[in-house]
Amino acid sequence: MLPDFLVLAATWAGKETRFLGLDWNYLVLFGLIGNAVFSMRFLVQWVASERAGESVIPRSFWYWSIAGSIIMCLYFIFQRDPVGILGYLPNTWIYIRNLHLIKRKQRAMTAAAASQTPIEE
Repeated sequence: MLPDFLVLAATWAGKETRFLGLDWNYLVLFGLIGNAVFSMRFLVQWVASERAGESVIPRSFWYWSIAGSIIMCLYFIFQRDPVGILGYLPNTWIYIRNLHLIKRKQRAMTAAAASQTPIEE
C-alpha cells in the first residue's frame, strides 16, 4: 500500500486550476522551481565575474547546475516527455564530472605546494 503523502501528491499534481488563461498544477509549479534553480547558476556566474573583473565560473555554479538539472529531469519524467528527459539527464553527469575535475586539480595543487621546500642558500 502506498503511503498517504504519495497518494496526496499524486492527487494534487493532477488537479489543474486555470489562472491568467494558463493551466496550473503542482507539477507546473515544480517545473517552474526547477527552472528558477537552474537559472540561478547564471546569476551566480555573473556576480562572481563582476567581482573578479573577468569571466570566472565559481564552484557554486556547478552545484546550482546539478540541482536544477535533477529537478528539471524529474519534472520531464513526471510529464513523460522524452525530449526534456534526454535534454537534462546527461547534463547532470557532466556537471558532476566538472566538480570532480576541480577537486582533483585542487588536490594536485595542494600536494605540489606541500612537497616544495624552500632552497636554503
